[in-house]
Amino acid sequence: MRLTLKINRNVRQAIPALAATALLFAGAALLIPTLARTDQPSYDTVGAIEGEAISVQGPMNIEVVQGRTRTILRSGSDIHVNSGRARIDLVEGGQIAVCGPAHFSVLKSVNLLTLALDSGIIHAHIEGQQPALTIYTAQIQAKPFAISDAPQDTLVGFDQTGAMCIRADSGAVRVEQQLAAQSVVIPQNGEVLITNGQLDNLRSGVTHCACELQLAKTATPPQPQTEVSRLPTPEEMQKANKEAAKAPPAAPKPAAKDGPVYQVFMPPLSYDATAKVQPDNFDPQLIILVRRARVRPSLIFHGTVTDAPVVAQNAPPAAPQPRATPSPQAQQPQQKNPPASNSVISRIRAFFHSLFS
Repeated sequence: MRLTLKINRNVRQAIPALAATALLFAGAALLIPTLARTDQPSYDTVGAIEGEAISVQGPMNIEVVQGRTRTILRSGSDIHVNSGRARIDLVEGGQIAVCGPAHFSVLKSVNLLTLALDSGIIHAHIEGQQPALTIYTAQIQAKPFAISDAPQDTLVGFDQTGAMCIRADSGAVRVEQQLAAQSVVIPQNGEVLITNGQLDNLRSGVTHCACELQLAKTATPPQPQTEVSRLPTPEEMQKANKEAAKAPPAAPKPAAKDGPVYQVFMPPLSYDATAKVQPDNFDPQLIILVRRARVRPSLIFHGTVTDAPVVAQNAPPAAPQPRATPSPQAQQPQQKNPPASNSVISRIRAFFHSLFS
């Protein structure tokens, strides 16, 4: 049993070169036009590859799109996915996910895409009929094909034990044994495990290969909504009035400044890029300063307007009344008492006058 495993591993390491040589001879008619058109990337461009730990050797292009550097694979590129996952966005619109550690190379001629897989797992998703994908290994050749114009979704790779697993999630896969000329078709939703590269040992069932795709879902634009105008109901009007009453009053707009406006009118200027020193080709006296102001009155009167006064009617003058004749006693002037003196001498005099009276 150990001897058999050793032979299979040696065969697996030696056959990739033989398989690549046989592929070149078998498709010489397709590869020669491709080599003649190496300057036309539309015929040999595979797509952009992205990954965290990848290395690419051979023909490729480097592009910078929106600040991001992208590696564009071309026919003849050799790719190593050291760890993690890599993704190839095909120019035709499909995607290929590669789960590492993996090693493979790509060949393309017009719409024919060939992947020579040495290790790892490949999960390809192709929407249309192009490109026509073929996956080569040391002993097995797998060709996915669509059913009723449905997308092609195929997984091909090696598990941890070295067995080859093939899964057809959408469409079918034609599997051929390159050395024994055996072939078998794996139907849609079918999954098989091939050991030692022999189709006689093919087993169907669940395998241990997994490499999921992360397809970008395009967001569908929302459908435009049709609005129908109508009159508001009394309830809606009452609700709107209540909300308007609760709303805080709007801040008053600042009054526009009535200050003067200045404008400067200058003659046209010119610039000569060839001259070291720009000439003064305008006269400062031609500069005009215009001041615009709004004339306002200096005095502002404030007051109120009342009704016209009522005109008084003309009345006859009243008759004079006879004056009363005053009595003789009333005509005599009354004698005024002299004001009392408040001096000290007057007080002493009054005291002695009271003693002897």
